[in-house]
Amino acid sequence: MINPALLREFQTVLGAENVFTDQADLLTYSYDAAVLAAVVPALALRPVDSESLSRVVRLCNENQLPLTVRGAGTNLSGGTIPIRGGVVLLTNALDKILEINSEDMYAIVQPGVVTAKLAAAVEAKGLFYPPDPGSQAVSTLGGNVAENAGGLRGLKYGVTRDYVMGLQFFNAEGESIKTGSKTVKCATGYNLAGLLVGSEGTLGVFNEITLKLIPPPARQKAMFAVFNDMDRASETVAAVIAHRIVPATLEFMDNFTIRAVEDFSRAGLPVDAAALLLIEVDGHPAQVEEDAGKVEYLCRKIGADSIRVAKDAAERDKVWAARRSALSALAKLKPTVVLEDATVPRSKIPEMVRAIQDISKQCDISIGTFGHAGDGNLHPTILTDRRDKEEWERVEAAIETIFDKALSLGGTLSGEHGTGIAKSCFLEKETGLATIRYSRRIKAAMDPNNILNPEKIIGYSNTR
Repeated sequence: MINPALLREFQTVLGAENVFTDQADLLTYSYDAAVLAAVVPALALRPVDSESLSRVVRLCNENQLPLTVRGAGTNLSGGTIPIRGGVVLLTNALDKILEINSEDMYAIVQPGVVTAKLAAAVEAKGLFYPPDPGSQAVSTLGGNVAENAGGLRGLKYGVTRDYVMGLQFFNAEGESIKTGSKTVKCATGYNLAGLLVGSEGTLGVFNEITLKLIPPPARQKAMFAVFNDMDRASETVAAVIAHRIVPATLEFMDNFTIRAVEDFSRAGLPVDAAALLLIEVDGHPAQVEEDAGKVEYLCRKIGADSIRVAKDAAERDKVWAARRSALSALAKLKPTVVLEDATVPRSKIPEMVRAIQDISKQCDISIGTFGHAGDGNLHPTILTDRRDKEEWERVEAAIETIFDKALSLGGTLSGEHGTGIAKSCFLEKETGLATIRYSRRIKAAMDPNNILNPEKIIGYSNTR
C-alpha cells in the first residue's frame, strides 16, 4: 500500500492521468514475456519529461520503494516483473527521437522510442541502425540497451552494446549522470556506458541514449538452403564461419519450426525439409557475389538438397518476415511456450543441435529449434502446458540440462535475452560465486537502498 501523501506527490509531479492505481491497469504491468509468476505492482507511473523522470526516481529512493522500469515488456527473462509493493515506471511517453545527425552519423533518442521507428527514420536519411531484435516492431530502445538486445544481424554487425556511444541516466538518487560522447573516440573517465548496457535497470534509469549509425550496405543477396539432414545443416553453419565468411545473417530452423512458421505465415517454406538455413550476404556488389558464391558452394558440398536465391526484395522480405514470426508461430501450438537462449562457440553448433534433439527425447517434450546459428545463438523453444505439473517438472529438467550442455561447450546461459530472475539462480554455474559477490558490491555502491529493479541478475530468486 502506497502512503496517501506520497501518492498525492506523485500525482503532483506527473499529473493524475499518469499515475495508475486501478488493479486492471496494474495487471498489465505484472508480467513480461518470460514464463514466470506475475507480480502486481503497487502502482505504475508514466513520466513525460526528464524533470519528472528524475523526481520520480528520487521520490522512490527517499521512500525506499522498489522501482522497475518497463518499456514494452517483451523481454524474456523476467527483467520487467516488478517487486511486490513496488512501482513500475513506464517509458512509453518518453518516445522522442531527439536528433539524427547525418554528418557525424549518430542519433539521440529517449528510452521509449520503438526500435523499428528509429530504424525507419535513419533509413529515410540514408543511414543504417543494424541491431534488429525479433521484437523490434514493439520493443523500445531503452529496453534494448538494458538487455543488450541482439537480433538476426548480430553475426556481422554486432549487438546493441556495439552501437551505444553515450548515455545520460539518473542514478538511484535521481541525479543526472553522463557517460560517453558524440565522438567516435571517448576515453574520458570510467566506461559507465559499458557497465549500464545489459544491466537490466539495476544500476540506473536511462533518460537519453546516443547511438552510432553506419552507412547502409550497397547490395544484399539472400538465399535459402534446404537440407534433408539436420546434422549437415548445422555442420554447414560451422563450415561457413570456418572459411572466414561473415554473412549479415545466418539463421537456422528445424523441421518442427519450419512447419509451424509455414502454417502461420504461408511464406512457401519447404515443410518436408529437416532443416533450413536462411542466409544473407551484403556489402560491396563484388564482395556480395564472391561471398554468395562461396556460401552456395559450401552448402552444396556439405549436403544441401536445394538452394533458392531470392529473386527480388519482396521475396527476400517475405521469408525474413516469416523467420521473425517463428516465436508467434510456435506459441499457437501449446498453452505455454518457453523460449530459451543457449549460446555456444560457433564451431560447437552441430553438437549443441544434436544435444537439444537428445534432450527433447529424453525428457519427452516438444522442442522447436531456431535461431542465429551464425553467431552460435540458438533458441530451443519448449512447447508445453504449465498446468501439467508432471510435464512441467520435465521441462525444468530439460532447461537445466540445456544450460549445462551449453556451458560444457564453452558457451553462455544467455546470448541476448538477459539474466533477469529466470536465470539468476544458474548464474554461479557460469561466472562463479566470487563474480556474483563482486557484482553485488558494485550494485550496493551505486544503489545503497536497493530500489533499482532489485532481485534481478545477481539475486537467487527462482520463480519458475
